Amino acid sequence: MNAWQRFWDGDVAWSWRHSPVAIVSTVVLLVLMVASFGAPWVAPHNPFDLATLNLLDALKPPAWESGGDMVHVLGTDSQGRDMLSAIMYGMQVSLLIGLASVLLSVFLGIVLGLLAGYLGGRIDAYIMRVADVQLSFPAILIALLIDGVARAVVPREMHEIIAFPVLVFAIALAGWPQYARTVRGSTMVEKNREYVQAARVIGISSPVIMFRHVLPNVLGPVLVLATVHLATAIITEATLSFLGVGVPPTSPSLGTLIRIGNDFLFSGEWWITIFPGIALVLLVLAVNLLGDWMRDALNPRLN
Repeated sequence: MNAWQRFWDGDVAWSWRHSPVAIVSTVVLLVLMVASFGAPWVAPHNPFDLATLNLLDALKPPAWESGGDMVHVLGTDSQGRDMLSAIMYGMQVSLLIGLASVLLSVFLGIVLGLLAGYLGGRIDAYIMRVADVQLSFPAILIALLIDGVARAVVPREMHEIIAFPVLVFAIALAGWPQYARTVRGSTMVEKNREYVQAARVIGISSPVIMFRHVLPNVLGPVLVLATVHLATAIITEATLSFLGVGVPPTSPSLGTLIRIGNDFLFSGEWWITIFPGIALVLLVLAVNLLGDWMRDALNPRLN
């Protein structure tokens, strides 16, 4: 029996096959990810190629409304950009920022959580007090602070260049305490297990024990937390972009598209902000529902 067959016959796969919510969420998430990361090949237009834009196509309504056409199914914005294509490209930016910030948060949280839980003492106290202080502030406030400091230090002509990495770092720095606390708690339990004591007896160093032996046994809760945190990271990025401190307009995310469309909402061009908003809701909802299923499927008390 190969590895795939063992996985398909396992408890997690069985739980997924018998959960309609998990199946629908997975399908929706896969469709959105294919549409976003495959945007250069799937999207009907390149909304950011100035040579293909025509101002005469600006503010066209969706195809089913009077004045719309099938060339631009979801209409166009004030620059004549196809909304369906813009949403695909914008979702790609949102997903990239969300995934990169979650990966960085997971890395920081795992390293600091392992150190705090395994070594204990003053290191544990220092790391946890920093985490407690940071958890007392909203994540969006921390992200705004980091983004504001970066923009104040870096010259104005470099703002667009550093926008993506600064946004990833800001969101990641706001999210690491949750992983650190989770990993610390699991590590404090695992370090008293027999396999850790045996590793100490035969002279294996602490870093090797932490990252080779303890880490694989504490990753379950981290994976669940990372899935849920991905939705939070996407929402945080959309909020920052909506406030005008996110990615530049030359590579807009879903939050930027919603902010741009908000200026036209009350003049009748509702599709410019509504459709990116629906895409954002679908993306976040699919990730959240999948995270809820993973939490239940990986919880041994519920199996």
